[in-house]
Amino acid sequence: MTTSPHAPSPAAPVASAPGGTAVASQPLRLSIAEDPHGPVDGAWWPRSRDLVTEVADLVDHFPVEVGRLDRLLFSRPDWDDPEGVATPRRVRAARGTVKTGSFPSDDTHLVVAKLASGRRVRLVVVPPDTIESEARAVMTAAGGPDNHRTARELLGLDTDRRDDLGHQAWDDDGAGATP
Repeated sequence: MTTSPHAPSPAAPVASAPGGTAVASQPLRLSIAEDPHGPVDGAWWPRSRDLVTEVADLVDHFPVEVGRLDRLLFSRPDWDDPEGVATPRRVRAARGTVKTGSFPSDDTHLVVAKLASGRRVRLVVVPPDTIESEARAVMTAAGGPDNHRTARELLGLDTDRRDDLGHQAWDDDGAGATP
């Protein structure tokens, strides 16, 4: 399991969130299996449902030993969709810009990160308001070597198994996916 080495310190740098609000840097809550071979490769526990802010944080603090994020495919229901604001096709972060898109079928509770190397990393999105002990259990299980459960199973939502999630073809002309 890989976790972010970025721990906050008393003199933690301050980043600017959308709207100009200053927020203190906090560690990325991420687990990634060292040798993934199940339906998911790990889990990500964002701090909010703000897609732009959380993706920028993921890009900036993604473990360099795993790779550099190039694109991110997300499940729309996991994120707030401010009325009148289009879903971004790109998110700017300190480490660079990442193309984004959404799953054609909603409610997968996954993000699929395409790395610059071409590798795809399928992460369960743990809802930000999840109780810490439950979130940590999901993250540990998702990043574990023997995990063969889907995101929905790990989150306790149902047992509807869809092994094709996160393996859908990526449209390289944009940030969408095709079944």
